[in-house]
Amino acid sequence: MPIPIILDCDPGHDDAVAILLAVASPKIDLRAVTTCFGNCALEDATRNALQILDVAGAPEVPVAAGASGPLSGDQALGNYVHGASGLDGPELPPPSRAADPQGAVALMASVLDAADEAVTLVVTGPMTNAAQLLRDRPDLISSITEVIFMGGSTERGNHTPSAEFNTYADPEALDEVLQTGLPVRMVGLNLTHQALATQAVVDRMRAMPHQVGQTCAAWMGFFGDSYHRVWEFDAPPVHDPCTIAALIDPEVIEWRDAFLAVELDGTWTRGETVVDLHGRYADRRPNARVALTLDVQRFWSLVFDALDRLGARGD
Repeated sequence: MPIPIILDCDPGHDDAVAILLAVASPKIDLRAVTTCFGNCALEDATRNALQILDVAGAPEVPVAAGASGPLSGDQALGNYVHGASGLDGPELPPPSRAADPQGAVALMASVLDAADEAVTLVVTGPMTNAAQLLRDRPDLISSITEVIFMGGSTERGNHTPSAEFNTYADPEALDEVLQTGLPVRMVGLNLTHQALATQAVVDRMRAMPHQVGQTCAAWMGFFGDSYHRVWEFDAPPVHDPCTIAALIDPEVIEWRDAFLAVELDGTWTRGETVVDLHGRYADRRPNARVALTLDVQRFWSLVFDALDRLGARGD
């Protein structure tokens, strides 16, 4: 049976690939897409999600807008990587529909209330919407199979030297979700920096005989130029679809159980994830599964197959 999921995101070029992968896979039942500030402002993220679903040929998937800023503190945005729109690159038609007016938290709750089985919550932006949902509806914890999120790292940061962007943008939200005791899987920079959109990857997308592949190639081209400009990377890490790939193919990522926390107060380290891979905190039991190693060839095969599947639907 397909895995029912809610995808909470801040599209974003890599979020776009995650949405395409979720729509295309017969192993995923995408029940809603909710949006958050992060890679861009909320209004842009919501428009982008609607446009991406149009590219995927999935206008039936409900979309709702959520948090425009963190639970507390100042808003941080990733426009310096994703461009002014959050999805700069190829020009897309306006969305074919409007977002659901009830808002992200209400849509999440309605999906969970209506589900006859537990639903996986996939978060590829700041954790704000998920934390607000669990504040408002703690009774729904039993309706969530797990939270799998892109964020954090076992090593370095990207927004600051120590903190990955999503965990930096709302560390209090991540901390609240960790405190619920829900099963959590973290897909951090240490894993996603293995998922590089090399020139060979982009060329393969560009050679696809359909608009989906060519649009994705153009997104990766813009994304790659940004990473080269900001960090001098030869190829950009495509972070967010690693979460969806992990659900589609359990063998694509190697995991380790570990204690996970997020720094809330550090002068230099706010938003840094503390991942105890070696049991240094003897009094802290593992509370998360942490992604370590990606089967790169297997991952990109999933992405290419998804793009071709969507392209064939559009023909």
